[in-house]
Amino acid sequence: MKFKIFWMILLLLSAIAINKVRSQDIQGKIYEMDEHKHEVPIPGVNVYLSGTQTGTTTNQDGYFKLLLPDYENFQLVISFIGYKNDTITVTKNHTGYLKIILDKKHELEEVVVAHKAAGSHISRIDPVFTQNITGAELQKAACCNLSESFETNASVDVSYSDAISGAKQIQLLGIAGIYSQILTENIPNLRGLATSYGLGYIPGSWMESIHISKGTSSVKNGYESISGQINVEYKKPDNEEIFFLNVYANSLGKIEGNSNSSIKVNNHWSTAIFAHVENFQNKTDANNDSFLDQPLVKQYNFFNKWKYESNKHIRGQIGIKVLDEDRTGGQLDFNKSLPHDTSNAYGINVKTKRYEVFTKTAYLFNKPGTNIAFINSFIYHRQNSFFGLNDYNAKENNYYGNLMFQSYIGNTDHVFTTGISYLIDDFDENLNDSAFTRRESVPGGFFEYTYKNHDKFTLILGLRADFNNIYGTILTPRLHIKNNVNEHTIFRASAGKGYRTPNIIAENNFLLASSRKLIIKNELKMEEAWNYGVNLTKYFNIFGREISLNAEYYRTDFINQAIIDRDQDISKIIIYTLDGKSYSNSFQIEAGYELFKGLDLVAAFRYNDVKMTINEKLSTKPLVNKYKGLINLSYTSNMKKWQFDFTAQFNGESRLPNTDGNTEEYKLATKSPKYTIINAQVTKFFRKWEIYIGGENLTNFKQENPIIAADDPFGKFFDSSMVWGPITGIKIYTGFRYYIKH
Repeated sequence: MKFKIFWMILLLLSAIAINKVRSQDIQGKIYEMDEHKHEVPIPGVNVYLSGTQTGTTTNQDGYFKLLLPDYENFQLVISFIGYKNDTITVTKNHTGYLKIILDKKHELEEVVVAHKAAGSHISRIDPVFTQNITGAELQKAACCNLSESFETNASVDVSYSDAISGAKQIQLLGIAGIYSQILTENIPNLRGLATSYGLGYIPGSWMESIHISKGTSSVKNGYESISGQINVEYKKPDNEEIFFLNVYANSLGKIEGNSNSSIKVNNHWSTAIFAHVENFQNKTDANNDSFLDQPLVKQYNFFNKWKYESNKHIRGQIGIKVLDEDRTGGQLDFNKSLPHDTSNAYGINVKTKRYEVFTKTAYLFNKPGTNIAFINSFIYHRQNSFFGLNDYNAKENNYYGNLMFQSYIGNTDHVFTTGISYLIDDFDENLNDSAFTRRESVPGGFFEYTYKNHDKFTLILGLRADFNNIYGTILTPRLHIKNNVNEHTIFRASAGKGYRTPNIIAENNFLLASSRKLIIKNELKMEEAWNYGVNLTKYFNIFGREISLNAEYYRTDFINQAIIDRDQDISKIIIYTLDGKSYSNSFQIEAGYELFKGLDLVAAFRYNDVKMTINEKLSTKPLVNKYKGLINLSYTSNMKKWQFDFTAQFNGESRLPNTDGNTEEYKLATKSPKYTIINAQVTKFFRKWEIYIGGENLTNFKQENPIIAADDPFGKFFDSSMVWGPITGIKIYTGFRYYIKH
């Protein structure tokens, strides 16, 4: 029924869009005169009506066609870089064919315009609601890796999955991060075995920007996005940094170094080399429960990226990434060189080797906006690990290929992208004495149509069909609408479906750090959900400076879902397919304003209503904060000599899993308390380098006794997965960044 309603809405919106097209239009060709006085058509020339947002560009033949609004007379402006602008007066009833010849103009000397841009902003152009986190925003905090990149962001929550392994998880729209598709340069990544620890695989100083898209996304990148997408853009080989070095250390004893360098090999090829080394071997136990507050970690991470660009048509990229990580946690007395049994202290060890290779190739046709692109990604991930008495060893081989063609129908107001994709996921898992293998092969195809009524209205309709060898045929429809109500107001709406295959052990192996037994009750289905969202963004001036206001609401309705039940039996974690309702409602409002020159303020508040049917009862999802508030202040002094950053996060209560089956000393309250986290950083800028010092969790708030039965780790009540807040207290850090630019 929902599917039929969805397509009825699509047909209605398409009809509305088509009815906006007028029969009256103006058309013509634009030329330049070459040295032989021959008329040569110019592609890509901007043609627009003065004082309006109505415009277009010429095609490869210099031809344009423009729809006329209801005015008597028009000033038609023709502009193109390197040519003198031309303005022509046209009457409403004009029916002739325009022939315009542009004159070249003399080039001006270089003009530099300097202005402090917001580190995080909402895209005014993208039809899909997208929040962009720039490199400047990432440097407002330590940002050692992707998991620490959202400290100044109200949309994404990051928390520890358990109190021993150091695994982290994100939440978007109040939903676990597994329902958000994480991409690196628009290639699906950090899934399967990389879910638990993958947020630590992307160093902060490697990232150029992060793009957060909420709700259902484009069908071009697959069917897996349910609550949104997080796309990481690495620094480019042809960027402005010849060399960059970042060294970081904190009061807990962690040291890490990051570097990247870019080399322009010739006119066509450039390359970038990235390196990351991380070492944390200091044993800390601030709460005296005999367990390390943070696991000991060694990580070596290297990445080499090549970029090719011909003078005309061909673009290409190649990337190779190698990661080696060793993490050890558990009790202070644990010795990983001894057998991990009851004769030793309790411990965990996770050894990871991960190799990634990707290629991106594109051919740009002479026809404007027309290209064909082919993306390939190969990932090998191996994890050898144990969690107390549980042994878990796994391998994952993943291939992703996507062939896309983009062009337009009639004119560039009607753009389409179509293509075929292929996904292979090959899992080989061994948990204690049980072996699990799965080979998922998914060929698919998609078509996405975009209608643009110039800068006022955009409609995106997408549909993809995939053929999963395990779950059969799946159809993924998606819709996006963007309407510029006026110059200062943007309305967006979206609706669509998403699917994903549950990888229960790979995605939740941190649950093995407990005495509970994992019980998979029935054969799990592919997870399936609808997502709907609306968003209103308003810009207006107060005291001569712009303030941005954003209000949004998103709802996610699950049709199928893998339920991880921690409430039913204190000795078990029972996993089964949803039988009933499961949904999420997320409301958020956010404002950004420059209080006075150099001082930026961001304030946000989000409310979550997340419920699912657990043990045949509709219950609030455990370990999800009811609300979150955020205030971020950033001040940059004149000439950017100093920068001061302050962030306060206000976290609401969350429901805790039922522990009534425990003995009295191991029982938890039904809800976690409210708490506040404060982070601050000061940065001093010099000509080629900068130093920074900061503090995290300055309120020194810590979850008391995050490990249940820490005094009896091999007993039946031991559980380290009941984490709802910070595990460590105040953390002071310092570091420097050095760079050489072109």
